Amino acid sequence: MKSLNTLFLLVGLAFTAVSSLSLEAYSRNDFPTAPGFVFGSGTSAYQVEGAADEDGRSPSIWDVFTHSDAGHSGGATGDVACDQYHKYKEDVKLMADVGLEAYRFSISWSRLLPSGRKPVNPKGLQYYNNLIDELVTHGIQPHATLHHFDLPHALEDEYGGWLSPQSVRDFTAYADTCFKEFGDRVSHWTTINEANVFALGGYDEGISPPGRCSPPSAVNCSKGNSSTEPYIAVHNMLLAHASATNLYKKHYKHKQHGSVGISVYTYGAFPLTNSAEDKQAESRLNDFFIGWILHPLVYGDYPETMKSFVGSRLPAFTEEESEQVKGAIDFIGVINYMALYVKDNSSSPKPNLQDFNTDMAVELTVVGNTSFKNQYADTPWSLQQVLLYIKEAYRNLPIYVAENGQMTPRISSPLEDTTRVEYLRSHIEAVLHSLRKGANVKGYFQWSLMDLFEIFGGYEMSYGLYYVDFKDPFLTRYPKLSAHWYSSFLNGTLHHRSYASSSAL
Repeated sequence: MKSLNTLFLLVGLAFTAVSSLSLEAYSRNDFPTAPGFVFGSGTSAYQVEGAADEDGRSPSIWDVFTHSDAGHSGGATGDVACDQYHKYKEDVKLMADVGLEAYRFSISWSRLLPSGRKPVNPKGLQYYNNLIDELVTHGIQPHATLHHFDLPHALEDEYGGWLSPQSVRDFTAYADTCFKEFGDRVSHWTTINEANVFALGGYDEGISPPGRCSPPSAVNCSKGNSSTEPYIAVHNMLLAHASATNLYKKHYKHKQHGSVGISVYTYGAFPLTNSAEDKQAESRLNDFFIGWILHPLVYGDYPETMKSFVGSRLPAFTEEESEQVKGAIDFIGVINYMALYVKDNSSSPKPNLQDFNTDMAVELTVVGNTSFKNQYADTPWSLQQVLLYIKEAYRNLPIYVAENGQMTPRISSPLEDTTRVEYLRSHIEAVLHSLRKGANVKGYFQWSLMDLFEIFGGYEMSYGLYYVDFKDPFLTRYPKLSAHWYSSFLNGTLHHRSYASSSAL
């Protein structure tokens, strides 16, 4: 069976596939107008801010991970990154130049609350107030994420971070601080980014912060238990999310009129064969990846499939906890990059120590060509499939496409990113098809605003609308062809307009 280690690495690899969607002309006017539907772009704090040890910020688990031997970024770190901490005004101007209607960013918990708890760091508070004010001044809707792989390392050291129920209390207090300080201008809150993949990478495969794992799942970790810890971490994250969401509903929603959601990494999936077993395997993949997070928040408990296949290693909600998590969600953030073929593997012998991979009991194959040298392919059906699945399985929850974009290797002529233009064109079309089929989609956020630090590959992977010259001490940003296309689309020009060059916006 292909391990999730391989699959995580393939998130940054290229693939090709034939789109099942028709090619048609469309424009921004075919979508609901803002704020009913918004188009934006996104980043996260550790990936763009830099200033890692400035103005009172303390290390997060991501800082410690990238500085360790376990890091998978080729020795690169986010110590400087894109220096958005100092260049936020310039970057907001770039957003305005493109015409972004919204910007998805994350707040660094360890910049705002360096110890993980109060007191608030005044410099961190000032930075996020300045950034949010700048966005609002330029008419850009701020969408804030509270945790993007970056728990304060002080809490990891103190009690094991997300493996301890104490994390629920501390996250709720942190969320309360953010709601209080920024909620007069921020109406869209995501509690935890990619809760499922964060748990698998950090507690099963050990390939992302905090880098915990155990044999036979992985062997490159000095501590951890891949058989139990991913499930424990997600359980505590769900309780923390619910606690923060219910706090917001009780104390802030009536005056701030905002919403709180959580984001989930998803795959568009297709059974490898028409056999009943492979179709069941596809359903199981959806339960394990999407249902793991959404089922408790919509129905109050984990999917029956997970409970059956994982057994006693899957934590159980008490009756009180079930009541707390059920309904504690205003929207779901969908993160989608790739598509998979799914084959049943439930009849294979199980090892003595099982993990998420063996529990799920499927074989996964990435659709298309996965050579790093090739460009990302056009698999918009993957995104459409996920949006429609959530519509049917989870009561048509409001959805924001929180991340969707194309990785290309950094090359000598980076501005002519024609394949990224086609990727954006086809995936935005997939969102339009999903809307017309009744999916409750409220926004689309391209990943990412600019080239930035990636957890795999450091600065060798490019997702940005803007090229960042990391060899330039000023970290100068340059618009790519994709920035021009997105700008033209947002300003009402049809998607099929071609560009001869990437002159300045």
